[in-house]
Amino acid sequence: MSSISRTRTLDEMAEFWDRHDATDFDAVTHEADVEFDITSRRHYIAIDPDVMARLREAAFTRGVRVESLAKLWLQKRVLRQAA
Repeated sequence: MSSISRTRTLDEMAEFWDRHDATDFDAVTHEADVEFDITSRRHYIAIDPDVMARLREAAFTRGVRVESLAKLWLQKRVLRQAA
């Protein structure tokens, strides 16, 4: 349950916030420190489904996330090509 809207579903919460403004609840909210790393970037690439399946298997076997293994393998290949 949402602490401010007292709603139980995302749809109900969306309806609530469509009708209310966060500044209406200053008395029950608090300021938070938030930092963003705007230099961080993500790049998405298409991968053949068969290659992705094999990558998933390899990651599972090694006990790592697919993303971590793909990043490691790409880094090694790019560095090897640059040498």
